[in-house]
Amino acid sequence: MPSDSDWNIPADSSETAYLILRDELKWRNVFRLTAGQVTTVGRAPTNRVVIPDDICSRNHCEVFQVNGEWILRELGSRNGTLIDGTRVTEDWTLSDGDQVQIGEFFLVFTHELSKASEEGSSGLDEVTDTYDGPEALDATAPEILHRRNRTRFHAGTGDDIGRDRTSQELADLYRLALEMGSANDSNQLADIVLKGLFENIRVDIGAILLLGEDKKPRPNQLAITAYQTREDLENKSYEKVSTSLSSIVLTNQEAVLARDIKDDARLSETGSLEKLQARSVICAPIRTPDSIHGVLHLYTTKGNRVLEVEDLEYTLAVADQFALALENLQHREQLKDGLERAKNEAEGLRTQLGMQSELIGTSPAMQSLKELIERIAPTDATVLVRGESGVGKELVSRAIHFGSDRRNGPFVCMNCAALSETLLESELFGHEKGSFTGAVGRKLGKFEQANRGTLFLDEVGEMSLQVQAKFLRVLEGHPFERVGGGGEIQVDVRVVAATNRDLEKAIEEKKFRQDLFYRLFVVEVAMPTLRDHATDIPMLATHFLNRFVERTGRKITGFSDETMTLLTEYEWPGNVRELQNTIDRAVILARGERIEVGDIQLATLTPTAANTNTGSSEAKAANRDVTLERLEREHILATLERTGWNKSMAAQVLGIERSTLDRKLKRYKVSRPPKGDENN
Repeated sequence: MPSDSDWNIPADSSETAYLILRDELKWRNVFRLTAGQVTTVGRAPTNRVVIPDDICSRNHCEVFQVNGEWILRELGSRNGTLIDGTRVTEDWTLSDGDQVQIGEFFLVFTHELSKASEEGSSGLDEVTDTYDGPEALDATAPEILHRRNRTRFHAGTGDDIGRDRTSQELADLYRLALEMGSANDSNQLADIVLKGLFENIRVDIGAILLLGEDKKPRPNQLAITAYQTREDLENKSYEKVSTSLSSIVLTNQEAVLARDIKDDARLSETGSLEKLQARSVICAPIRTPDSIHGVLHLYTTKGNRVLEVEDLEYTLAVADQFALALENLQHREQLKDGLERAKNEAEGLRTQLGMQSELIGTSPAMQSLKELIERIAPTDATVLVRGESGVGKELVSRAIHFGSDRRNGPFVCMNCAALSETLLESELFGHEKGSFTGAVGRKLGKFEQANRGTLFLDEVGEMSLQVQAKFLRVLEGHPFERVGGGGEIQVDVRVVAATNRDLEKAIEEKKFRQDLFYRLFVVEVAMPTLRDHATDIPMLATHFLNRFVERTGRKITGFSDETMTLLTEYEWPGNVRELQNTIDRAVILARGERIEVGDIQLATLTPTAANTNTGSSEAKAANRDVTLERLEREHILATLERTGWNKSMAAQVLGIERSTLDRKLKRYKVSRPPKGDENN
C-alpha cells in the first residue's frame, strides 16, 4: 500500500485529512479533505461524497475546516447522522478514527491512511492502492492516462495544435464559439463574431445585417446590427451594401465570393461597393435549417488583399455558428421574458388571493376571530374550522395559510362532499395509470400538490370510513401510496379541515372515526354566523359592492338608507355567502347610481321592527300558528307598503314575475287603499 509520502502529503498535516467510505460489506472510496473546501455529503449526485442509500437525504451533511479543526455540520437531514453511535445535533469536531454513520454506510475520518489500514481495516489496501489524488476511486476504476485542464484548442497560436491552416481555423472556431456563448444580446454577439473574423481573415470592412421580426428574406428589410473596420479605415462611414448581392445570397441561401466587382453590373448598380473601393467581397447567409436571419458581409479594399475560397469556407462556418447562437440567445430571452411574465402573474394572483382572504369586520366577534388566527397561523398545528354554511370557513383557512411560514408554498382546496369514495381517494392521494377505469395517466393527489404548503379540506365530515383511515395515517406523518401504486410518498403538508356537521354526533353514529376527530381537533376555530356580528353588514356590503363595481364597470356609488336598513335587519340564513350573492345581483339589476330596496332580491324576508310593533323573535312566535296562505298574503302586503305600492319593484323584492304578483293579488282579493294613486 502506498504511504502518504507517495502522494507528497505530510503525514502530520492538519490541513489534509481523509474520509473513507464503506458499508457493512466492504471499503468503497477514499476522499481527500482540503482546507478551504467544503465537502458535501448526500444522496444527490451533485455532492462530492454520494451515499447511495434512501435513508440519506439529498443534502445530508458537510465537512469543512475551521481554525485547523475539521467540523461536521448536519444540514437538517430527515434521518439524522451518528458519530460513534451518538446523534449529531450541532457542529461536531472530528477526531482521528471517528466513524460517521449514515444509514448502512460509514465514513471513517483520519489524517493518515496508513494508520487506518494498520488498525485492521480489512479491504482498505485494495481501495487506497488505486487512489490517485484528490478524487476518490473505486477499486474497479480504470487507469487514468492523461489529465488536462483545458483543451489544446484554447491555445492562442497554432504552435500547440499544428501549423496547418485547418487546425488553426478549428482552434479559432472553438474559441469563437465559447465567446459567442457568453453574449448577453444580439448586438454583443454580432460584435464578437466580427472581431473573430477580423482576427482570422485579412479583411478591411465587415458588417452583419439582420432581417426584421417577420423574418421574410427581403433585402430592403435588412438592418445593420454590427459594423467594423480596420484602423486605417476608422474614419470611413458605412455605405449600404449592394441590394443585388444581398438578394442573391438571401434567395439561394448560399455564401458567395466575388472579385472584380466593378465589372459586374448586378453588383455595382447601386454604386455602394464602388464607393467602398471594394476589391473582393464575401457575403454569407446567417441561416439555420428552419429559417434565415440575415447576411454577413466582408470586404477587402486594397489591391494586394484578395479573399480566397478558404476564407469563404471559414466565413460560412462562422455564419452557421452565429445563426445557432443567435437562435439560442433569442430563445433564452423569450424564456426569460416568459418567466418574468409568469412571476408577475403569479405575484398578481398571490396578491389577489391574499386580498380575497381578508376578513372584513370590526365587531367583537370578528376581532376575537382575527386574534385567534394570529396566534395559530405561525404554528404548524392542524386546524378544524366549524360553522354554518357560508360563514367563510375557506377565507379563514386562507388567512391561516398566508399568516404562516408556508405563505410562499401552495394553497390547495378540496371539497370532500363533491366526490364519490373512489374519486375522493384518488383526488387526495393520486393514482397510477390504469389503476381504475378512466385512469388514463398518472395523477398527483392533493397531498402531493400541497407539499410544503397548506391543504384545505372542506366538508371533511363527508369522508367515508375507508378514506378516513388512510387520511389519518398521513396526518400522523406516515407515507402513503397512490391508488394502484406501490411506491411510498412522503409529504410535508399542513391540514386545515372544515365542516358544518356535528362530528360528535357522527362519532356516536359510527360515521366518523373518533381517533381522526382527536387528530383534527388540535385547534378549533368556531366561526360566528353573520347574525352574530350584524354590525359588520354595512362594511361587508360596501366591500362587496366596490369589488363588483370594479369588475363590472357599473357606476354605482352606494346604498340608500332604506336598503342598508333592510340588509342589516335581515337574518341571512346563508350568512356572508348569501350577502355577497345578493349584492352581486343588486349591482347587475340596479337602475340608478345607488342600490335601492327594489334592487334587492331576498329568498326569505323576516318582518322588521319598522313594520311591526313586536321584535323579530315575537313576530316569529306569533307566526307559528298562521297558515302559509295568510303568511304569504301579509308578506305581499308588507312588501307593497314598503315599496309604495310599486308593483314592479315589489315583484323584484319578492323574486317573482309582475304577472305572478297580479294573480296573487287577485287571488287574495287585495287592492291598494283608495288614498293616493297607484304607481305602476
